[in-house]
Amino acid sequence: MFPFAEAFAAAGLHAVTFDYRGFGASDGTPRQVVSLAGQVADLHAAADAAKRLPGVDADRVVLWGVSLGGGHVVSVAVERSDVAAVVSVVPMVDGLAAARLATRHHSAGQLLASTGRGLASAVRRKAGRGPSMIPVVAHPGEPGALTLAGAYEDYHAIAGPTWRNEIAADVVLELGTRAPAKAASALEVPWLVQVADFDRSAPPHATMKAAFAGRAEVRHYPGDHFDLFAGKPFHEPAVEHAVHFLRRHVGAATPVPEVVRG
Repeated sequence: MFPFAEAFAAAGLHAVTFDYRGFGASDGTPRQVVSLAGQVADLHAAADAAKRLPGVDADRVVLWGVSLGGGHVVSVAVERSDVAAVVSVVPMVDGLAAARLATRHHSAGQLLASTGRGLASAVRRKAGRGPSMIPVVAHPGEPGALTLAGAYEDYHAIAGPTWRNEIAADVVLELGTRAPAKAASALEVPWLVQVADFDRSAPPHATMKAAFAGRAEVRHYPGDHFDLFAGKPFHEPAVEHAVHFLRRHVGAATPVPEVVRG
């Protein structure tokens, strides 16, 4: 996230990054376990903390999120009255649509094995035992949450220093339980949606449906899920479009603010 945050700070915006509970430098147990409800609560808490930082304009809060977080920002924005704008980058807005997309890029055997590991992990957790772990990213044919060709290399290229390549296997079940797209029609603030047209992870058609419901401004990029990250061909255009969007709808001060890691 840091290259995005640095670009926003250079444009005169305060930028705050944070790790979700149980991940990276944040506290919380169990570790490496995805809770979508918990992550939404963490985003609320991060926004509240950002508003209390010195020099921050608490009346112009922007929620920015990428991938799964790109859906979270929609869910949180409709629950708050202090949000001035929202930016969603290659957002995951419909878990079931993502599951359907996965059937196009994975064999039935891979999907069954993934579901089986997820169910086994969920049973372990309900029994009070630790979850079963799988890699976040792996090569095609190997166990992992993301196993598309190129995902292993792409994820390692952008991973931060506290990242660990492991996650509770029941993440595959958790992802199907939430659909931020349903909240899009209730969004009342300017919303920028940045879509990778050949995204194999976050279904573009589901993203566009949500964007239409939320009356979003949409930018398209002829790439895959990771092609808007730093070092990839569409990172700079994506940042420029986001900065332009925020200057129009939120405004920005003289470029002096710093980036804060939460």
